[in-house]
Amino acid sequence: MAVLEISDISKRFGGLLAVSQASLEVQAGRITGLIGPNGAGKTTMFNVIGGVFAPASGCVRFNGEDVTGLPPHLLFAKGLVRTFQIPHEFARMTVLENLAVVPPGQSGESLLAAWLAWGKVAREEAQVRARAREVLELLNLAHLADAPAGTLSGGQKKLLELGRAIMSGARTILLDEPAAGINRTLLATLDAHIRRLNQAGYTFLVIEHDLDFVGTLCAPIHVMAAGRILMSGTMAEIRASTAVQEAYLGLPQAAAPAASP
Repeated sequence: MAVLEISDISKRFGGLLAVSQASLEVQAGRITGLIGPNGAGKTTMFNVIGGVFAPASGCVRFNGEDVTGLPPHLLFAKGLVRTFQIPHEFARMTVLENLAVVPPGQSGESLLAAWLAWGKVAREEAQVRARAREVLELLNLAHLADAPAGTLSGGQKKLLELGRAIMSGARTILLDEPAAGINRTLLATLDAHIRRLNQAGYTFLVIEHDLDFVGTLCAPIHVMAAGRILMSGTMAEIRASTAVQEAYLGLPQAAAPAASP
């Protein structure tokens, strides 16, 4: 079953057609990849799916519902969340607090409830903090629970971003270049966590430039070029495509290198 159905999406910025009639599907329980050269339209596509931009034309369906143009907070409420290439942590808050603020609809957000239903607020906060500690254990960040989030390394901030997505309760997560700027050791850790969450029922759509990372993690993989979906398939099929080699590597077909075995 398709969790996300993106049909004939186009998006313009003035005279620039950033995405042109692009279509793709994300199947439930899969880790789907989206790759392409700089300027291919990947980030714009992600922003359309995530509600940052409304498309000029086309349709985005989430769990069968037309959500085209819905803003991010409404998509969040429906169970679709994203992470960012550059993490957006609350730097002065602790790692634990960064997770605890995520779940929506907490009674403590109401000043009246904080005064008149403080017992309920306290119980909810305890439950949220307990869940946050479980997520930190899952991501191997428990030892940093009380550290200011701004002191984390780049890779640890990526894990924190993933943790905040988990805390939202969403089961479909858009990952924006999770491998960018982190070392190979933490990248292997991130890979393992994504796989573990996928096995637990989470669905992912991943934008990534690290082809080794996305090639082993994602199936299927969609390739964008010049605002369009050029092809979809496994990494082996993509590497074997002369059209992808020409568009992605900027080489004429006659000079394109042989595909990797």
